[in-house]
Amino acid sequence: MALQDKGAESRPDGAPGPYTTTSTTAVAIADERGVITGWSEEARSLLGYVPGEVVSRPAADLLVSRLPPSALRRLAEQAPWYGVLPARHRDGRTVDVAVRARPCPDGGGRTQWVLTASVADGPSLPGDKDTLLRELTLSQLPVAVAFYDRDNRAVGANDVIARIVGLPEEQIRGRRLRDFLPSPAYDEFTELQDQVVRTGEPAHVVRHLRAPSESRGRVWSVFLSPLKNHLGQVQGSSIALLDITEQYLARQRLQLVDEAGNRIGSTLDVTRTAQELVDVVVPRLADYASVDLLEFIHRGEEPPDGPPCDPITMRRTARQAGTDALLGIMLRLGSKVEYPVSAPTAECLATGRSAVYEVNDSSMARWTAQDPERATRLLRSGAHSVMVVPMRARGVTLGSVFLGRTRHPETFAQDDVLLAEEITARAAVCIDNARRYTRERVTAVTLQRSLLPVTLPRQSAVEAASRYLPAGGRAGVGGDWFDVIPLSGARVALVVGDVVGHGVQASATMGRLRTAVRTLADIDLPPDELLTHLDDVVIRLSSEAAADADIAGDIGATCLYAVYDPVSRRCSLARAGHPPPVVVTPDGEATFLDLPASPPLGLGGLPFEACEVELPEGSLLALYTDGLIEDRGHEIDERLRTLRRTLSRPAQALDTLCDDVLATLLPALPDDDIALLVARTRALGAGQVATWSLPSEPVVVAQARKQVTDQLTAWGLDESAFVTELVVSELVTNAIRYGRPPVRLRLIRDGSLICEVSDASSTSPHLRRARSFDEGGRGLLLVAQFAWHWGTRHAAQGKTIWAEIPLAA
Repeated sequence: MALQDKGAESRPDGAPGPYTTTSTTAVAIADERGVITGWSEEARSLLGYVPGEVVSRPAADLLVSRLPPSALRRLAEQAPWYGVLPARHRDGRTVDVAVRARPCPDGGGRTQWVLTASVADGPSLPGDKDTLLRELTLSQLPVAVAFYDRDNRAVGANDVIARIVGLPEEQIRGRRLRDFLPSPAYDEFTELQDQVVRTGEPAHVVRHLRAPSESRGRVWSVFLSPLKNHLGQVQGSSIALLDITEQYLARQRLQLVDEAGNRIGSTLDVTRTAQELVDVVVPRLADYASVDLLEFIHRGEEPPDGPPCDPITMRRTARQAGTDALLGIMLRLGSKVEYPVSAPTAECLATGRSAVYEVNDSSMARWTAQDPERATRLLRSGAHSVMVVPMRARGVTLGSVFLGRTRHPETFAQDDVLLAEEITARAAVCIDNARRYTRERVTAVTLQRSLLPVTLPRQSAVEAASRYLPAGGRAGVGGDWFDVIPLSGARVALVVGDVVGHGVQASATMGRLRTAVRTLADIDLPPDELLTHLDDVVIRLSSEAAADADIAGDIGATCLYAVYDPVSRRCSLARAGHPPPVVVTPDGEATFLDLPASPPLGLGGLPFEACEVELPEGSLLALYTDGLIEDRGHEIDERLRTLRRTLSRPAQALDTLCDDVLATLLPALPDDDIALLVARTRALGAGQVATWSLPSEPVVVAQARKQVTDQLTAWGLDESAFVTELVVSELVTNAIRYGRPPVRLRLIRDGSLICEVSDASSTSPHLRRARSFDEGGRGLLLVAQFAWHWGTRHAAQGKTIWAEIPLAA
C-alpha cells in the first residue's frame, strides 16, 4: 500500500512515536498490492467512507501525500510500521491519523496487511499507556492477540483469544501457553516463543488446529513477534492469530481445480480419463469415488433418443479409495450397474442436478431397500455423507460420479458440490471428446480396412504376407496401404503407399489411389510410367480438394511399385518419395535396394525412374511405410539397421517374420500407421515354359498349332489342346497379318495355361462386331469367349497379346 508520513515521528522498529490516539481504533485489511479488502465500522466513523466506497480501491487514494523512503523500505521488507499520516476525510478535510501497519501472511504464500488507525491527538501521557494497550488495541482488534513476558507467561490478551481458548482473560494472565492448551499440537508454539525471545526475530506458521472451545478445526495464520523496549532489548513476545480457514479452503479448491485441469484428459481414452477424475478427487475431496458411464460411451456411439429406460444400465468405468479395504468393497471395474428410477443416481441423471445425501435420508433408504447388495456395500464402507454428480457435456448425459466420505468428519457442503461439479464438467468434456474420437477412429479404421485387401490373391510368382497397424496415438488412422496385384504372364505387382495426413480424409484418398493403381496395373504399365500417371491423379485430387472448403490442406502421397517376373526372375521397381525396399538373398544377406530417388506424388513435372534387378529364387523382398522406421526417440539409421537385421534372420514363415518385425521396431502405441508387405520370390522352371520364334508367314500358323499340341501332350494336357489350338491360331494369325516381325509364341504352365504372342508392332487389337458377310473380325471374339482373361501389354518395342486358358479338370 502507498502511504506517506506528513513528517510525524515514527519508529523503524514499529514501536509508537510520541503521539497518543483517541479511543476509537479503526481497522482495515489490504492485500499485497495495497488494495483495501476489509473496512470496519470504526473506519467508517473515522474517515466517513462506507465499505462500498473504499473496498477494492487502493489505500493510497485516502491519503493526502506519499510515504517517505524510510517507511516505504519497511513496507517493502514486509516489516511492521507505525506513524502519523494525513488522511482525506469524505467531507474533504484532512485528518491526522496514527496508523500501524502489520503484515499477516494468509497461508497461501501471499501477505495481507492489517491496518489499525485512530486520530492522533498529540503527545501521550505516561499513565495512558496501559489504557491504550488494553482498551483500544486489545479490545477492539478483530485479530486474536496475546502478549507474553520473557518467561512466556501471558501479560495480556484480547477477547478474541479468550473466546478461542474458552477462558476469561483473568485466567489467561500469568499462565504459559501449555497450561491452558496442553495438546501436543500447541507445543510447537512454545518452542517458537522461546526462539523469538532468544533471537529477536519474528516467526510465522500456518497450522490446522482445533481450539478447545470448538468442535471442528480451523486454519490459522500465526505470527509471533518480539516485544522490544526503547533500547532494542527483547522484553517478551506477542502472538497474533488470523483465521484464514475460508481463504485456505478456497485456495485449496482452486488448486484442486487447477490440478484437475492439468491431470484430467491427458489422453483420448475414455477409461483412463475417468480414472484420472477419481484419482484427483480422492482423498482431497472424498474418501472414495466412482464413475459409471452409459453403455453407448464405450461403444463410441451417439446417445440414444428419448429418456433412459428403467432401470438405467451403466458400466463401472473408474474407482478409487483412500484405503485398500475400502477399494475392495467397491464394484469391480467393468461391472454392469443397474439403477432403478428411484435411486439417487437415477434421480440425478433425470434432473441433471447434483445432490448430497446422508446415509439415513429417505431417498437412500428407499434405494438400499430395493438393492440389498448395494446397501451392504454402503454400510461396510462406513460412509456418512455421499454426493452424486451428473456427468454432462454438450447437452448429452454421459453418466454419473459418486463420491463418499467416511473419514472426513464434515458432510459435503455447497462449496464441495460446486467444486465437484467444476471438476466433473471438465472431465465430462474430455470423456465426450474421447467418445467422439473413438467413434471417428472406429469409422476411419473400418473404412481403412475395407479399402485394404482382406486376403492376398493366390498366385505363383511370390509367397506374400502383410500387416497393417493403425496409429495408436491421437494422430488417428492414416492413409497407408499395400496391395498384391496379379499381372499377365504369371507376373505380380507389389505396391505400398502412404497418403499424407490422418483421419477419414486420408483413408478415402488412399482408397482412390489404390483403385487408380489397380486400374493402371491392369493395362500393364511399367513402374515408372505407372507412377507418372498416378502423379497426375494426385494432382487432380489436390485441385478438387482446394476447391472444397471442407477439406484442409493439399493432398500428397508416396508410393513404391514393383513388378516381379517369375520366368526371368527379374524385378522392376520405381519409387515416388518412398523408403527403399529391403532385399534378403537366400544366403541371408540383407541390403537396401539403391533405387533412383524420385519426388513424392502430387508435385508434378518431375520424372520417375525405374530400376531392374535379378532376384534369385527364394529371395525376400520387404516393402514398408515410413511409420515402421521413423521414431522420435531413435535415429533413423539405427532403425534401418534393426529392420535389416530382423529381416535377415534364418528362414521362417512370413507371417511370423512380419510379427517379429513389428514387435522389434514398434512401441506399444506407434505415432504413425504402418503398412508392411513381405514377399518371397518363386521361379517358373524351364519345364513350365515353352517359347518359339515364328517367321511372319501365313503358313506358320499350322506349324504353330502343331508345336503347341505336341507341348501340351508332353505336359499331359491333351484335354486342353482344342481350345489352346484355337486361341493360338487366332493370335498368331493376327500378329502375322497386322503386326511386324519378329513374332514369338510362348506357353506358360501355371495354375492356368497362359498363351502369349509378341510382335514388334505397337498397335493394339480390339474387339469389334463383324457383320454377317465379313470374312474376318471374329478372331478376338473367339479368344474372349474361350479364355478366362485376355489383354495386351506394351514393351519398349512392340506388344504382347496374351490369353489365360483354364486347364481341364
